[in-house]
Amino acid sequence: MSGLTRLTDAVRDSVGLAHKRDIAGVMASLAPAAQRAVPLGDDCAAIPDGDGYLLLATEGFLNDFVAAQPWFAGYCGVMVNVSDIYAMGGRPTAVVDAVWSDGARQAEPVLDGLAAASQVYGVPLVGGHSNLRGDRPQLAVSILGRARRLLSSFAAEPGQTLLAAIDLRGRFREPYLWWDASTGAPPERLRSDLELLPSLAEDGLCAAAKDISMAGLAGTALMLLECSGLGGVIDVNAVPRPPEIPLERWLRCFPSYGFVLSVDQRHAEAVAARFARRGIACAAVGRTDGSGRLRLSDRGSEALLWDINAAPLLGCGPTHLTPTSLRR
Repeated sequence: MSGLTRLTDAVRDSVGLAHKRDIAGVMASLAPAAQRAVPLGDDCAAIPDGDGYLLLATEGFLNDFVAAQPWFAGYCGVMVNVSDIYAMGGRPTAVVDAVWSDGARQAEPVLDGLAAASQVYGVPLVGGHSNLRGDRPQLAVSILGRARRLLSSFAAEPGQTLLAAIDLRGRFREPYLWWDASTGAPPERLRSDLELLPSLAEDGLCAAAKDISMAGLAGTALMLLECSGLGGVIDVNAVPRPPEIPLERWLRCFPSYGFVLSVDQRHAEAVAARFARRGIACAAVGRTDGSGRLRLSDRGSEALLWDINAAPLLGCGPTHLTPTSLRR
């Protein structure tokens, strides 16, 4: 078995990608009750409103994560939702949370993390729900935002350049696959770095993007391609990464600041330059095509990561009925 085949298998079999596979069944169950004006599968539900869009998203967190890392779970509750809003070309307005715990002491670090991230990202926490008489710590956080012009997973086109923009100024929160480039970074810098996304949309340089989730870079690219009914290829050697981090681990990790963008070739250099000016690594890592198959490449060799035609990941591409709710 070649090194590329082993790498591709490891990405395909990752827990993060497995969680995304579960979405299709949930979508099918909810489809009869959902609206159909905005397709499902994006980072946020985008609701047309006047001259722009209201953006609505929510994140729920695994119980073992909340129990093991309560402060960081609370912090992530805001951080990942904020990233979803910016990935859609929007700006966040406010967040609300739902917290369960076995007593006030168990809830305290979760709430402290929520409050800290709210201040760091400048997004007010305006309400929510709490229950201090549960049997374990649990957390869900929702966010509201607005976009003038959307970035969407449904807007990629064949023949575009796939860019990966990742903040490498971080560290792994060992032993987990969480790359933390947020805690300890200057808040003003974090907010200005995120502002790059809506500016790209509003300046007409990009229409398709997705934030890199627990599915990792390749899994996130796969979700974007499925939504747009496309395939593509990713050159694993072109992916920006810290030199000391093994490629397999890096491709499966969740970076606190990371985006996959599908950009017309004529704009790719200008888009990458905007990230570079802010110290964020951004590189052309592949191309989109009409094959419906995502491949990983390494020095001229290719391995198939996923055939969307044979087995959709999310079940939300253009050949599927897509309700207007968010499920990710």
